[in-house]
Amino acid sequence: MTTSSTSSTSGLSSLLTALNNATSGSSSSSSSSSSSSSSSSSSSTSGSGTLSAAGIGSGLDVSSIVTALVNARKAASQDQFTTRTTQTNNLLTGLSSLNSALGGIQTALATLTSASTFNSFTSTLTPQGSSSSIGTATTMSSAHAGSYTINVSQLATAQKRASNAIASGTAVGQGTLNITVGSTTMNLAVSATDTLSTIATAINNSTQNPGVTATIVNGTNGQQLMLSSSKTGVANAFTISANATSSDGLTALANTLNTPGNNEAQDAKLTIDDIPVTSATNTVTGMMDGVTLNLTGTGTNTLTVAQDSTAATNAIQGLVDAYNSYASTVTSLSSYDTSSGSAGVLLGDTTLTSVQRSIASVLSNSVKGNSIGTLANLGITRNADGTLALDTDKLSSALQSNPSAVQNLFNGTNGYATNLNTAITAYTQSGGIISTRMDSLNNTLTQLSQQQTALDARMSTYQTQLQQQYTNLDTLMSSLNNTSTYLTTALEQLSNSNSKN
Repeated sequence: MTTSSTSSTSGLSSLLTALNNATSGSSSSSSSSSSSSSSSSSSSTSGSGTLSAAGIGSGLDVSSIVTALVNARKAASQDQFTTRTTQTNNLLTGLSSLNSALGGIQTALATLTSASTFNSFTSTLTPQGSSSSIGTATTMSSAHAGSYTINVSQLATAQKRASNAIASGTAVGQGTLNITVGSTTMNLAVSATDTLSTIATAINNSTQNPGVTATIVNGTNGQQLMLSSSKTGVANAFTISANATSSDGLTALANTLNTPGNNEAQDAKLTIDDIPVTSATNTVTGMMDGVTLNLTGTGTNTLTVAQDSTAATNAIQGLVDAYNSYASTVTSLSSYDTSSGSAGVLLGDTTLTSVQRSIASVLSNSVKGNSIGTLANLGITRNADGTLALDTDKLSSALQSNPSAVQNLFNGTNGYATNLNTAITAYTQSGGIISTRMDSLNNTLTQLSQQQTALDARMSTYQTQLQQQYTNLDTLMSSLNNTSTYLTTALEQLSNSNSKN
């Protein structure tokens, strides 16, 4: 009986020990792939089944297992989204750079096609003989090159008249003072207590003032009222009168101010190649196309109007610089480094290829009917790296000998600037090729963002499910470990007891 009991007990004990070892081995295997906390939990499972940091009690690193499973399922889709997003953003950056470079060319073209670029003139006034300078001259785009003799015999002046001197603060007398310039009259009411100072203030402050300025001059003989026309020229002269009911004092003031003196209004008088010209002001406009004279003295001067090629030269140089910036951008966008295997973001891109083809087609053609014909004949040639070079001496010679031909070469109906702007506008305009392409890429980014959000939501749900499943497994394994430990201990005690007996 004793032998049978011991044998039975020993077999059951061996079975439970094997079960316990299998459970402990599974726990240890999970712990070996985890952090130090997992190792700690593994050692605790071989004991009394105390709760561990990694799991509830079995030693499973539930968090690491769930994270690994979620990442494994998400990896393929996430890699696809990341790759497509990066590629799309790179394309957008490249197209934006290309669009900016083309915009730079169009800015240069706008300057080149401006009406004033090829119609800019300089003007100088050179005194003849013993004459001094008569002033300065300015020109506009409507001027014409040439040399003219300008003789100024009289400058335009404003009318000035002064009253008789009276003691300061003396009342002048009441009535109405009438001041007329052209067809406009100011009727100024004067009271019996008004002085020259109050009359001057009233004239200057009146909303009906026709164009005169009143000034008080305190001279050695007393106070005087000076009236001046606000503008030069005969047409801006004034007349003064007092109405019939005015006092003797006010009437005398009006008569004095209405008497011609040494400072009467006059127009500027001059001749242009012996053709007489008059002007109400010393800023003489309209006497020649596109030329304004600013007179400061009398005498005879030679006016020289010459074409100024500075603006045209700068505009053409600006186009060359803008094109070279575009060429540099294109080189970067379409580059390929054989040593590193890195490529520009628009290498092989159809839009970039189309832009290059369109611009090259315009620049390689000639302008029919133009005496210059090609950019090379003007001094613009292509370097080995695809950029342009400008021979300023050759350009200067062309601008001096035939400026209209240079202008037509760019701005004519079939000119380079005209055709180049048309070609580029197809790409840069709102709704154009580049704009449409970028809108499509932005829509792709929006869709990728939405898909990323959906993927994150699915993975969150999947993670929650796995967390629950592995937590339940951890709980079950902990329970089995505790039961196994308890039974093993109990059977060992029973076996020991039977051995003693």
